Amino acid sequence: MRRLHAWTIAAAAVPLAACMSLAPQYELPPLPVAERFAGAPEATAGAPAVSDLDWRQVFTDARLQRLIELALANNRDLRVAALNVEQASARAQVQRASLLPTVAAGISASRQPLPDGRHNEVYSAGVLVPSYELDFFGRLRSLSEAAQAQALAAEQGRRTMQIALVAAVAANHLALLADTELLALTQRTYETRVETLRLVKLRFDAGTASELDYQGAQSLVANARATLAQQQRQRALDENNLVLLVGQPLPADLPGGAPTLETTAAMPELPVGLPAEVLRRRPDIRAAEQQLIAAHFNIGAARAAFFPSVTLTASAGSVSSELSGLFKGGSWGWGVAPQLLQTLFDSGRNSANARIAEAGRDIALAQYDKAVQSAFREVADALAGRATLVEQSRALQEQTAADGARLRLAELRYRNGVASSLDLLDAQRSLFASQQQAVLAQLARMQNQVSLYKALGGGWSADAATAATR
Repeated sequence: MRRLHAWTIAAAAVPLAACMSLAPQYELPPLPVAERFAGAPEATAGAPAVSDLDWRQVFTDARLQRLIELALANNRDLRVAALNVEQASARAQVQRASLLPTVAAGISASRQPLPDGRHNEVYSAGVLVPSYELDFFGRLRSLSEAAQAQALAAEQGRRTMQIALVAAVAANHLALLADTELLALTQRTYETRVETLRLVKLRFDAGTASELDYQGAQSLVANARATLAQQQRQRALDENNLVLLVGQPLPADLPGGAPTLETTAAMPELPVGLPAEVLRRRPDIRAAEQQLIAAHFNIGAARAAFFPSVTLTASAGSVSSELSGLFKGGSWGWGVAPQLLQTLFDSGRNSANARIAEAGRDIALAQYDKAVQSAFREVADALAGRATLVEQSRALQEQTAADGARLRLAELRYRNGVASSLDLLDAQRSLFASQQQAVLAQLARMQNQVSLYKALGGGWSADAATAATR
């Protein structure tokens, strides 16, 4: 009964060990941004949040969907983020284990010589609870909660990485479509300028065109050839970047998608909502908040170090002078040894650790505010682009149409001898420039839609996260 009573007291000390917490009370910080996004339309009642839209609902092109699937399965950055989650979860489990006692079992033997020449042999076997800390002041509990918050932050970091990866693949896919258009446009322009140079050369040889006209035509041909090489290089670079994002060489059996930006399926209109609703759904903001929570618990652990530490050592087992009698006729015994230690002098170590923890909390708060402000700017920038890039693209298309009409008139006048070759060459130069700008403006408009989807927290799905851990 006495043994049972002692073990009951020891077992009761376990739940009582975490009755107190010295961590400061955590309160969700206010968002240090405006209450509304400038230029954002009124939120539609019942509209789903962008963060709840699966990326397949937004990017409907078959080729792009396949590329995103490959990236989610093979991208190394996403794989590292998933392993970081696994590592942080294991650390949290290790820290939680310190809240419960460790129980060990073992057998020992000792042999001591006696004055008469004989030896005294003692064998023992039993279970032992080595130095279990009773967490009366919440130090271990605070460290466990901090580790758990950091594990949650790692999980949100994986979600952030997935969102960024989906957006990067989509933006790169659009860039490749633009590269293909610009490459074809430059090739046509080069061939046109070569033909123009041939005509000017014939007139120059016949004496009806000046050397100025001839050199101008040669300059435009050289310019087109240099631009063609630049476009070929840019397309190769974008394709290499896509291979890096996908994490493997592009397979030959990729489904055929839209061949141009113009034929690419438009993304759905994305609801925006209020900053308080949008930003707190973003995983990077949630990760910053979890780091702030962890910093609060680190303060609790640092404060608990000022108080006494109470440890408990317990053992129970059998002792015998013979190994064969250890579990038969040996004497059974038990023991419980509590210990209380209070630091009297540590050269200011505990005070310094407390200041470090408080400074860490202030740093985490500043980083949380910065993350919120950066996210707000991302959304605001994407909304500004949505409001202006459509008009810019439309205006450049009109300019391209006007430059095309101007070139046709310049060619007609040149062939009839009414205009000089300088007028023709200038019209060709203007049309090529406006065509390039129109393609780039359309690319910017579509990539801005991708950026808005990313800024609003879209691109996360649990299925993709599971694939990334395989």
